[in-house]
Amino acid sequence: MSEHASVRVFASPGSWIESDALDQCHRVAALDGMRHVAGMPDLHPGKGAPIGAAMLSSVLYPFLVGSDIGCGIAVFPITIKRPHRERLAARFPDLDRPLTPDDDLWPADIPAGHPESLGTVGRGNHFVELARVDAVLRGGRVAQGDLVLIVHSGSRGLGESILRAHTEVHGAGPAADPAAYLKAHDDAVRWGSLNRRLMAERVADALGAEPAEPIVDECHNFVEVRDGLYLHRKGAAGGDGKDVLIAGTRGTPSYLVAGHAGAEANFSVAHGAGRKMSRSDALRRNKVKHTVAELRRTAVGSLVVCGDRQLLFEEAPTAYKRIEQVVGDLVAHELATPVAVTIPLVTYKTRERS
Repeated sequence: MSEHASVRVFASPGSWIESDALDQCHRVAALDGMRHVAGMPDLHPGKGAPIGAAMLSSVLYPFLVGSDIGCGIAVFPITIKRPHRERLAARFPDLDRPLTPDDDLWPADIPAGHPESLGTVGRGNHFVELARVDAVLRGGRVAQGDLVLIVHSGSRGLGESILRAHTEVHGAGPAADPAAYLKAHDDAVRWGSLNRRLMAERVADALGAEPAEPIVDECHNFVEVRDGLYLHRKGAAGGDGKDVLIAGTRGTPSYLVAGHAGAEANFSVAHGAGRKMSRSDALRRNKVKHTVAELRRTAVGSLVVCGDRQLLFEEAPTAYKRIEQVVGDLVAHELATPVAVTIPLVTYKTRERS
């Protein structure tokens, strides 16, 4: 075990953190070369490594980033004169259908030459959301009442292929050629950012609007080379001098925050509310508690576009921690300052099935 490895979780005593997630943090801390593991208040167990953690090491471990390299959240201002929820929900484009070279939005330069799945959102917790700025807590780039598109997605199959190429040879071991991994990794990060922009353009076009340049586009699955060490983030956003959108759920607010996290937090902040139920638990429990109709219109009056009934149950707001608690913990530990609060109007998960 690395004698320098340490673990710190930035959560208050009132925040619920699963013991499995803490165990994963300590297992990561035992890896060769590991220096420090910082758990965010949205910490929860992942496949082999905790989600909601930033992990600093002298050794590069691809499995600590995971398969969705470049996953992140971008926020695009958008102007719509009369945002009628039902009409807008009906006009959302099919973001399961990839762009083709015949589409006007087809880019001239595609990172890694990976054309598959361009312009698509993917499944799981990924989404595209039209939201309204409900409150501005300190001066910034948005005003109360503004509309924004929030796009949460990653590198689709590209990051998965990069991790698979590594694990087929090295399993959960370190990268044999860090420079080669980082080159492929950086392509996936650029691909994810491009994909978020393409989706924002597709949605804006379908809604008869023009999206502006993003005010936020921050990754939360990536590795950064910092002072000669590898800072792995899995479900944690860079929080040193950057604005970050911390996603709630499709039925709760999200928070735009100014990050100012230091070394003890591995210069990171949370990326969302964080799951409190596994997908199987959420499916089982929410099938008893809710109907499909109830889950398609949320407590805040927003609409959910999702033709996959199982996904509706798995991603129900009750499957997640309270976003207010997560943000409160960041504030209490002086990692971030809230800038604005957004409320969802329409959240797109996957197209309606005919």
